[in-house]
Amino acid sequence: MSSRRVVLNLALASLRFRVAASLASFVAILIGCGLLIACAGLFETAIVLQAKPQRLAAVPVVVGGSPGFKLPDEESEVVPYAERAGLSEEQVARIAAVPGVGRAVRDVSFPAVLLRDGSPQLAAAPVLAGHGWDSAALGGYTVREGAAPTAPGQVVLDPATASAAGAATGATVELVVDGRPQSFTVAGIAEPGQAVRAPAFFFSAADTQRFATHPGRVGAVGVFPADGVDAGELAARIAGNVGGVSVLTGDDRGSAEFLGVTASRLPLILLAAVFGSMVLVVMALVVSATIGLTVRQRQQEIALLRATGATPKQVHRMVVAETMAVGVIAAVCGAFLGSLLGDRIFATSVSLGIVPPELVFAQDFIALGAGVVATLAITFAAAWFAALAASRARPIQALAEAAIPSAKVNPLRRMGALVFAAATVLLAATTMFMPADTAAAIGGPALLTGAVAVALVGPEIMAYVADRFGPVIRRVAGRDAALAVINSRTRAVAFAAALTPITLATAVALGNVYSQTTAQRAQVSAYAGQLVADAVVGTDTGGISPDELTRIRGTAGVGTASPLVTSSGWIERPYDGNGSDPLRLLGIAAEDQGGSVLATEVTQGSLKNLSGEAVALPESVAGDLEIKLGDRITMRLGDGAEVAVNVVALLDSPSSYPSMVLPADLLAAHTTAGRPAQVLVKAAAGQDADALVAALTERLRAFPGTTVGDDGALVRNFQAGADVEALINYLLAVLAIAYAAIAAVNTLAVAVLGRRREFGVQRLAGADRRQVRRMLFVEGGIVAVIGLVLGIVIALCTVLPMAITTGQIVPSGPIWVFLAVVAAVFLIVWPVTALAARLAMRRSPIEAVTLPGQ
Repeated sequence: MSSRRVVLNLALASLRFRVAASLASFVAILIGCGLLIACAGLFETAIVLQAKPQRLAAVPVVVGGSPGFKLPDEESEVVPYAERAGLSEEQVARIAAVPGVGRAVRDVSFPAVLLRDGSPQLAAAPVLAGHGWDSAALGGYTVREGAAPTAPGQVVLDPATASAAGAATGATVELVVDGRPQSFTVAGIAEPGQAVRAPAFFFSAADTQRFATHPGRVGAVGVFPADGVDAGELAARIAGNVGGVSVLTGDDRGSAEFLGVTASRLPLILLAAVFGSMVLVVMALVVSATIGLTVRQRQQEIALLRATGATPKQVHRMVVAETMAVGVIAAVCGAFLGSLLGDRIFATSVSLGIVPPELVFAQDFIALGAGVVATLAITFAAAWFAALAASRARPIQALAEAAIPSAKVNPLRRMGALVFAAATVLLAATTMFMPADTAAAIGGPALLTGAVAVALVGPEIMAYVADRFGPVIRRVAGRDAALAVINSRTRAVAFAAALTPITLATAVALGNVYSQTTAQRAQVSAYAGQLVADAVVGTDTGGISPDELTRIRGTAGVGTASPLVTSSGWIERPYDGNGSDPLRLLGIAAEDQGGSVLATEVTQGSLKNLSGEAVALPESVAGDLEIKLGDRITMRLGDGAEVAVNVVALLDSPSSYPSMVLPADLLAAHTTAGRPAQVLVKAAAGQDADALVAALTERLRAFPGTTVGDDGALVRNFQAGADVEALINYLLAVLAIAYAAIAAVNTLAVAVLGRRREFGVQRLAGADRRQVRRMLFVEGGIVAVIGLVLGIVIALCTVLPMAITTGQIVPSGPIWVFLAVVAAVFLIVWPVTALAARLAMRRSPIEAVTLPGQ
């Protein structure tokens, strides 16, 4: 029998006698593989970006507006627009003229909400629900009852909406269209060709033209090929003949129907890339620590093998073979776990509002294969390096190390720790000089580099703490601490394996949460601080109509009433060079006799001129681009439109989160809804703010879906948007912490169970079970405290620079998060220690002494 076969048989046979260690490695590899495959599935979903069409499912080709802003300084990068980019009439005519087009159907959509008993029915209204009757053909709608709408004031409903409204043909229904409630006669009920989740209201041609929020533009065009023309070939022909459009077929057509699909690509890529890289590092640390611990517990066995003639190569091959046998089984099981985790993480992202529910989760063999290959590569590398030192040691040296493992690490590891520690400090220092909106991307990796540094010199840290703080620990913890301190020193290598995941979990939890809360507070304060209002009027029915704005301005006690429109865009000429992170756009009314709702100080110019084609720029932005008051610049707005505007004012905006201010009418015309969603109201001189809110509430009762709040509503609205972004970081933190916690449980359990002989000797020497458990509790406390301290220090390298770059001295965030992390660490360490100690001391002392182990 060949030596390779003997080594393999020996490796497989030894697994039977190392169930606990093998199970610990299996769990670490299994979960790591599952998380990697889940990340790969999220990344694939973002690249493919499929959303099965519903209302547009009957048309094979859908042509929409430009997919995004082509960055001038990049060859191929395109950033999605914040708003729906439509088509001009010229583009529609060119599409219809392409050879092979049988029929080109305009899809004109606008906000429309059903009223029932005077209340808006908003259960499924994330899309524009009002459409022209012509576009019913795009979803295969056929009239089941009644007839098509031919006259103004008529509407066709889908069966689900008709049932919800309790309306039949000829009945009257109340709808909020054009920002105000109106009555319509149900001309007919149309059945879609397939299941459609969102409600659909089809209007006559005259009403469609009257209600269209973007006159002269079309949301999309559905193209039916002529007889004998292939849809794919026709799509390519349209793309080649008509510029500035997106031509969609198959499941890609859903992105033209559901507005949030394209915009979800960046959050998904961020979620997959950031979390994937974090999982890779965490998995490498966790698997290395677990495998390293199991190998070190076998030092005596390895020494005996070397003493009986085994070569270093054979020993090394045996350890790697054992680990890879467990790794392959864990990776195969991880493929199934990854599918479940991917679905669950994606579903959670949908429920949290990070991605739209219409997006289809894609995870095929590419994602599975990538996760399995990466897992096996990490496992092999961890096993190879863990076995290297043990296999190269001389037999006598190995036997000595089995008795008292050295806490010193080799020079290469020490040098690596210094490099990663320096990288952590460098990243922290760099973050202080970065813009606040990009600082998190720079400071976040400091959590991982700091954890890697701790993992490389963990044994020396444990030994240093035992030597330097041993007397303090003995005074605090009592007489049982003496042996615990000695064990912490002599077993520093084993304890370091548990120290790494505890440090990592603490750093990730505190760093991610407090960095996000600090940045979020600064962001909300900066944006909301630029505006001032005594009352905020909002609506969830598609926007504030001109009639409603007129009524607000005519309310007694109103000094200034300004629409508020928010979007994002770019300065294209001169190009700001920050295309991947567009600036926030605010739309407000020009300053009048009652003042302006803009609280930011005007350093040059006047907001009285903020009308027509005008813009007020932050001084920092204008200075960087050498723009002066009175210059004419070109902006790219949220729907892709190029607009030339005059600089009428310069603002002392916050440098961290600046906003460009445009006239509300100009900006609203380039948003999806076409109308402002809020109105900011300032009270007239001597008017009480509470009385103003009450007066507006009474005055606006005729407009269903309208809400009136105090000045705090402005902050809450910005907070709601920031919360969605924060949820991504919180989701990452929870998953990474859970994985690190499981790893800590694994390593602690293996470390304690491997000391059965030691406990047997102590009990033969007179110690009882309670004394041994108290010793273990002190040891666990030492590891927990060191891990917490190191994790807090690493987290501060991310949190403090973030606070400084946002203009704060002390980081923001709830104190209960810190207390919860501290409690969680001890709840991980002590219960696991107690359970493992109970299992390790089940046998009598005599039996325990005869067992293999340390």
